[in-house]
Amino acid sequence: MKQNLYIYHTNDVHSHFENWPRIAKFLQDKRREHERQNEKMLLFDIGDFIDRFHPITEATRGKANVQLLNQLQYDAVTIGNNEGITLNYEELSQLYENARFSVLVANLFGKDGKRPPWLQPYRIISVSDTLRIGVIGVTVYFKKFYELLGWNITPPLEWLNDIVHDVRKQADVVILLSHLGINDDEFIAQTVSGIDLILGAHTHHVLSKGKWVNDTLLCGAGKYGQHIGVVKLSMPEKKWEAEVVDIAALSECEDTKQMLMGLEKESLQQLDKEAVAELHQELPLQWFSPSPFAQLLASALKEWCSGDIGMVNAGVLLEPLPKGIVTKKDLHRICPHPINPCKVYLRGDELKEVILQAHTETMKRLSIRGFGFRGKIMGQMAYDGVKLQTEKTSDGSEHVRHIFINGKELRADQTYAVATIDMFTFGHFYPQIHRAPQKIYYMPEFLRDLLAWKLAQPS
Repeated sequence: MKQNLYIYHTNDVHSHFENWPRIAKFLQDKRREHERQNEKMLLFDIGDFIDRFHPITEATRGKANVQLLNQLQYDAVTIGNNEGITLNYEELSQLYENARFSVLVANLFGKDGKRPPWLQPYRIISVSDTLRIGVIGVTVYFKKFYELLGWNITPPLEWLNDIVHDVRKQADVVILLSHLGINDDEFIAQTVSGIDLILGAHTHHVLSKGKWVNDTLLCGAGKYGQHIGVVKLSMPEKKWEAEVVDIAALSECEDTKQMLMGLEKESLQQLDKEAVAELHQELPLQWFSPSPFAQLLASALKEWCSGDIGMVNAGVLLEPLPKGIVTKKDLHRICPHPINPCKVYLRGDELKEVILQAHTETMKRLSIRGFGFRGKIMGQMAYDGVKLQTEKTSDGSEHVRHIFINGKELRADQTYAVATIDMFTFGHFYPQIHRAPQKIYYMPEFLRDLLAWKLAQPS
């Protein structure tokens, strides 16, 4: 019997709720349309639906995001790194307690090595008497970070062949929800047989008509809810058609828009009730010259991580802090990034290269995207424990003549414990930090947690 199945997918929305009313209206209309035509639809999210940069997600620890997924009747989701490693163990364990959809992650396990009850490796969905869909979920293998939070995560390919084999015996079609990125998706399509469709995420790729790799169709719908992926499966010929819908010109669901406005108001009020300190004078901030606020964050990093020095770019702070009561709402607005502290061990000659590079105008004015950064530009590096002796050159630029670490001139052969931010270890901003063999990450605290801790200390 001829039948059509429509598969809709979102990924990497990152709590960009400004786009959600359009997504809601589109999916609600499509669901009604398919019901009128006696057609089936499935709806999946491929992870990083939450992002704590948004006050709704911050205040509810993602539970409001789950509410939004429930309202649109999602069938299943997998998790991304924003669900997996920006919440602590208890918060992630409780995130989906009211979910009316399946959470699928084949390569994540609890502290005891077993899958928690809210998590499944796959699900078999009976679309009709003649069509069963097997859906598997996998997420990116950030081993060190999951372990620091108490989880056990395994390489996705370690389980995938066996799971696909099991699912294939139970289903007519196998779909993989993959928060791994386009390169891994292509590798899986080349090396794992039996997967019909990979719905991708993590690398924010847009595949406007999908991409065939061997017998597997790869799809991806970009980021921030700017697109919705649509895949049509025609049976019994098993014909696939894929597209992405640009939501920019779509109309909005007014009820969803009003609900989000109410949630944001409530969330901001909740965060504003939580006072962390009282400032008796303003903490000024400049991105391109020394400023007390950036200096305070560098000091907090040095203390928290027990480093020889602390260093952080001023651009992670978006505004100064005015005099008066400081609340969690203030700190979230000023420092929204899901960035963790870390400690990196560098030889003196490596640290010198980092400091010299950070001192250039090019680095100070570098525009940054990704790596947990939710600001605009790098800004000047702020230090605790570092003093620079500089001189003006003939072209007006500033040359670093001497570097002092805690009052003593930097020694090329000495190892220094550098308290800084995890962003520098991911990207290639500073190759010496990126390549450093010894790194210690501090989780689940974000930079704003360190600021709250530091500001609450007696002056």
